[in-house]
Amino acid sequence: MFNLRSFGIVVILGVAVHAQVAEIGARPAIIPNAPAPQHRFWNRTNILLFSGVAVFRGLDYASTRNFQARGRQEVLVTDDVVNNSAGFASLEAAGTAASVGISYIFHRTGHHQLERWLSIGHIGITGFGVAWNYSLKSNHR
Repeated sequence: MFNLRSFGIVVILGVAVHAQVAEIGARPAIIPNAPAPQHRFWNRTNILLFSGVAVFRGLDYASTRNFQARGRQEVLVTDDVVNNSAGFASLEAAGTAASVGISYIFHRTGHHQLERWLSIGHIGITGFGVAWNYSLKSNHR
């Protein structure tokens, strides 16, 4: 036997279905959306941003070597990597390559603002690290 609660549920479902059917009938013909304007990945802006990332990673390498020569100790990366010139240069190159790769993923998935802001953020953070490294006082014994 139907009670009031069951009747209410049936009425609500009926109204919802009726509204959906009415909405489908009232829709205009579907016009395909024009694709969002896309830029090429290797355009002038990205080339400048990726060059900036590479330059600042090079400056990070130089500033780290500089403060080590002044008796300071690197705390973010192990000594095995930092004291090995080829290993540390490879780490800096890998950081640049990772930034370009992640930007490419953002580009392919349509996140063009993130594509650019990743490089801008990378430049800013690395630039802060470079300034910090050069601002440290010498720690000669």
